[in-house]
Amino acid sequence: MRYRTISNGSTSFEVSALCLGTMWFGTHTDEATSFAILDRFVEAGGTFLDTANNYNGWDGGHGRDSEDVLGRWLADRGLRDDVRLATKVGAAKKDPDLPQTHVPPSNYQGLGADTIAREARESLRHLGVDHLDALYGHVDDVDTSLAETVGAFGTLQAEGIVGITGISNAALHRVVEAREEARRQGVAPYGLVQQQLTYPYPRPDVGRHNWASSELLDYARASSEAGSPLAVTAYSPLMQGALTRADKPLWDGFDHATTHERLRVLREVAAEIGATPNQVVLAWLLGGEVPVIPVVGASSVDQLDELLGAADLDLDPELRARLDAV
Repeated sequence: MRYRTISNGSTSFEVSALCLGTMWFGTHTDEATSFAILDRFVEAGGTFLDTANNYNGWDGGHGRDSEDVLGRWLADRGLRDDVRLATKVGAAKKDPDLPQTHVPPSNYQGLGADTIAREARESLRHLGVDHLDALYGHVDDVDTSLAETVGAFGTLQAEGIVGITGISNAALHRVVEAREEARRQGVAPYGLVQQQLTYPYPRPDVGRHNWASSELLDYARASSEAGSPLAVTAYSPLMQGALTRADKPLWDGFDHATTHERLRVLREVAAEIGATPNQVVLAWLLGGEVPVIPVVGASSVDQLDELLGAADLDLDPELRARLDAV
């Protein structure tokens, strides 16, 4: 396993180059299997774990199933000091009796100060820990002022409850303004942005704010070089199997000619180097001009072992150029 340092300028720590996403733990993935996957990840040198306060409340769970499984695993294994925990706030149900959707009305709790303070402490309770290494705003809340949201995150950092804060599913201009607001308030800015990113890319869509655009990656690079670190974590880098499994359709916006050509070249490159297409995608993300931290999910130890094989895979420059040229 390889490692990198993430920082917000005042707090820094090392994390594994691959982050283990735990969204289905406790629902689609039973607890025994979840424990086995976590054990294998740590055995392989993994340290970065990702969850949220609403996993998996929309499909068979109560909303903190993943946090609860992680809490029981941490208590049983005694490994709190060996891992870095990231969770999210803001996209749990505001009204538990209404459905949770990604389109208005979303029924999200939002990122008001009271919500952030309450939900962060509730995550501590479910995880059985006294601090969170990282806390993201799960979905941007345009109805709450950035000053209020940023101030609430800053308060949690001052209290020692949160190490590094971040945002997910947000437009680039909102990320930039939130970091500027943090400077105005004298608190640490977001050190993490979690967006979707994979080898294929979606059709342009003015309403899509969850994609790690080239502009975001360039901003992260420039900010870090200027002494204001910002790391990008990439969720669903393998599109939950849709890149390699014929029984899973490509996600909305991805089913176009360039994607199909990219997948053809991806399979060619994987065959040439004796790797799987999934491993090549992760290596492509890890070794890019602006490296990102892929958040990978697995429903079995065998699946995890395949993904772990990407951690030390370096793509030859010629192969990367072929992948990029499509």
